[in-house]
Amino acid sequence: MNKINWKRKLTSRKLWISLAGFVAGLIVAFGGSDDTAGTVSGCIMSGAAVIAYAVGEGLSDAAGAAATKESKRGK
Repeated sequence: MNKINWKRKLTSRKLWISLAGFVAGLIVAFGGSDDTAGTVSGCIMSGAAVIAYAVGEGLSDAAGAAATKESKRGK
């Protein structure tokens, strides 16, 4: 069985848009206002942007560290 690539999943815009839409739908379905659903969806998307940035920076830093280590090994 293949491993799940969590880094890729957590930075997927499709995942976050789907999650925001699902939560907004639940809020409206259970009697919440459209304004509340919009606010919660916006918060989810803002959080997704932070997560995507953090994961992207982590991957970039890891690649830079690996390149530095590899260049030191070659000397």
